[in-house]
Amino acid sequence: MTLRSASPATAVRDTDRSRANRITEAECDLEEFVALTQRATDLTDYPHADSTDRGVLFYDSASVASATGEVREALADELADALLNGPGIVVFSGAFDERHGLTEMTTLFGEIIADQKASGTVGGDHFAKPGANDRIWNGVQKVALRSPELFARYYANDVLALVSEAWLGPMYQVTSQPNVVNPGGTAQNPHRDYHLGFMSTSTAARFRAHTHRVSPALTLQGAIAHVDMPIESGPTMYLPFSQLYEAGYLAFNLPEFRAHFEKNYVQLPLRAGDAVFFNPALFHAAGQNTSADIKRMANLLQVSSAFGRAMDAVDRSAVVRALYPTLLRLAEHGDTNAVRNVIASSAEGYAFPTNLDIDQPITGLTGETQAELVARAIAGRFDVDRFERELAELDARHTA
Repeated sequence: MTLRSASPATAVRDTDRSRANRITEAECDLEEFVALTQRATDLTDYPHADSTDRGVLFYDSASVASATGEVREALADELADALLNGPGIVVFSGAFDERHGLTEMTTLFGEIIADQKASGTVGGDHFAKPGANDRIWNGVQKVALRSPELFARYYANDVLALVSEAWLGPMYQVTSQPNVVNPGGTAQNPHRDYHLGFMSTSTAARFRAHTHRVSPALTLQGAIAHVDMPIESGPTMYLPFSQLYEAGYLAFNLPEFRAHFEKNYVQLPLRAGDAVFFNPALFHAAGQNTSADIKRMANLLQVSSAFGRAMDAVDRSAVVRALYPTLLRLAEHGDTNAVRNVIASSAEGYAFPTNLDIDQPITGLTGETQAELVARAIAGRFDVDRFERELAELDARHTA
């Protein structure tokens, strides 16, 4: 096994300053990663937790939901610390039950999946082959439109509200992607999630270290079990404390880091209604469903910070449509830097949010961004009609 260590230029740093340079794959140091992930969780550091199992913190949902005033604030501080500095994962036993319409929501998810199949829709997935899982994209909107009363019962859950506010503050936004992993469903490779975790290693490496630190603070990952999940059904595997490793967005694809994950992950059985929340930088991977008859259903939540918004509402499609002839002329004169800079200033540079029912991540983790489309059109010297046609198709894929 080849270990990677920091270069002399980066190994010695000013301890009073956070680094701002780019992180490179050459800096990914397995020994450092192993040391971080071999820490133990001290239950005395988390006085509101009921127990710990292999480093994972467990909380009693009734106590959490009933917390008010200073107790609630102290509990929120504790949860935020657990996600940031602790194991990076917390479990709330029995967080959802019939008061929240757990069984009814499970049935509704099944009806939506059945309707998708009847319409010929085959769900793509970020980390599975198309059709291997049954996935509902944009579950929040689909459930709210079908059953507003059930939506209100389910998402009125105090545990969800507390942990979301603890990590993201009061202006969070919930998205939902219910997922069913059928018998025979294969395990995922360990990975990190949204945002940098959805990028290729080479793209993530273009972001400097401070962005690697900020990215996990913009999202909270969650999973609500809608059926009992014994180990043979393949519940998610986690590596506690792995969110602490700064170079992790580059390291999770390296074979020696994957090997360490495979030997040291934690996999816990869940009961229907249990809820798991974790730092998106935590190394994790869905397990293999080796059962004969368990359709492992979980409502996967990505709770997002509301801060990722520009000040002005800009119709960027109108902007790039107007600029395209000028960009073509710049390209024909060989001014590639100007083309690149104008695209960056005008086009939408991110693939999300999108309509994942029709803009499915079948060939990669994300669809094409508007900026990538413009660059592709310029490189291919599309005429205006072709560019406007492909832009309209992209806009349609981003419309709910």
